[in-house]
Amino acid sequence: MGVVVEVNRQYTLDLEAAPERVPQIRRIVAAHLRYWKLECLIQPVSLGVCELLTNVFRHAEGDKKCTLELRWTGRRLTAAVLDRDPRLPVLGGGEPLEARGRGLAMVASLSDSWGTHGTDGGKVVWFTLRAEAPDAQALVRVRPLPALAAAQRAPAAVTRRPPVPLEREPHLCG
Repeated sequence: MGVVVEVNRQYTLDLEAAPERVPQIRRIVAAHLRYWKLECLIQPVSLGVCELLTNVFRHAEGDKKCTLELRWTGRRLTAAVLDRDPRLPVLGGGEPLEARGRGLAMVASLSDSWGTHGTDGGKVVWFTLRAEAPDAQALVRVRPLPALAAAQRAPAAVTRRPPVPLEREPHLCG
């Protein structure tokens, strides 16, 4: 008997990006992915969401209120963070030992696709991951498509080292 995976699921959470919220957000993301039978995506989605929330905390002007959205279509999970700052993020090269500037490069390297666009009230930054269910087995993470992986490839050190938090500015993934 094959694995039955419900499709077209969505979860939305309004929150304020702050370092003390990270453990709770990680648990919430992991719980929803387990419930949706997407255990194989917990690590990359948690890491990507953490980076997007860190960007809100560090860079959004004004309040740090944002919305986290998770959407599952049956083959692709999209994680998005919407905030009220209209300035779009810039993908930096991020030197391997720099404490900042590598978050979006890491999101690009762990995802199949990512992007950002302005909204009426700010912006949204999103990434997607694919997962497929082989016959009668649990879902498995699918490697990014070769063309996407090559186009989004960050420096090798970026994909191997997590960001180093600055002591003056808390890092949400810490």
